[in-house]
Amino acid sequence: MLRLLNIEFQKLRYNKAAKVITITYFILFTFIALIASIEFNFLGARFRIADQGIFNFPYIWHFNTYIAALAKLFLAIVIVSMMANEYSYRTLKQNLIDGLSKKEFIGSKFIIVIVFALASTLFLSIVSMILGLSFSDYNEFGIITTDLEYILAYFIKLTGFFSFCMFLGVFVKRSAFALGFLFIWWLFENIVYALLKFQIFKGTDVAEKVSQFFPLESMDNLISEPFSRLNFIQSAANQLGEGFDKDYSIHWYQILIVIIWTIIFVYLSYALLKKRDL
Repeated sequence: MLRLLNIEFQKLRYNKAAKVITITYFILFTFIALIASIEFNFLGARFRIADQGIFNFPYIWHFNTYIAALAKLFLAIVIVSMMANEYSYRTLKQNLIDGLSKKEFIGSKFIIVIVFALASTLFLSIVSMILGLSFSDYNEFGIITTDLEYILAYFIKLTGFFSFCMFLGVFVKRSAFALGFLFIWWLFENIVYALLKFQIFKGTDVAEKVSQFFPLESMDNLISEPFSRLNFIQSAANQLGEGFDKDYSIHWYQILIVIIWTIIFVYLSYALLKKRDL
């Protein structure tokens, strides 16, 4: 495992684009956190986003994982380009000539997927803890450790998404086309959902039950939108007689679906590579 990890880090070491995009991703999230903590003067009134409760424990775990997941495309570009470069620079063929098996090759790529997902999760956890301890109104240990399952869901979500990107990189071979295919697949899932929802099974929840098994939808379902949980939004909705009845929990079957898709994508990557004559 260490040998495979070392091989991949050597490749990333000389990939300037990958380093720039990765650093940009982490800086971007830090920048968003800093913006939220800055006090603005709006029409003579002082306003700070952090004072709206978004950094309160345990809500911060939900809010930050949802926001950070929106920027996962940055690291997805690195994963896809990393696979595309294997074909463009013929390093894949050279690795196989040097004695690396196709199973080990895919294994090394999946290790990098895990490393990126883990690094992002650890970084997010540290930033969230710092922001929470700085701005949260509730700092009791029991409250801080509540809803930590969102961190696990974030890690599972990134691992699944990056595994999908790895498969697309193997399947398409070109980073631009792979990202284009990712967008097309997202459109496909939404079109199928719309057809089920508004044409085939109108007035039922069949569309939701079916779409939860779609790859990208299953990943999105892991962490639901957090904004309607904010107190001022809940209060405004109640005053308008439109209270929210939404399940924000992370369920075991949602995690299982994404794990199964992750296994499928890794296996398909290996099966496709094994079938090809390189």
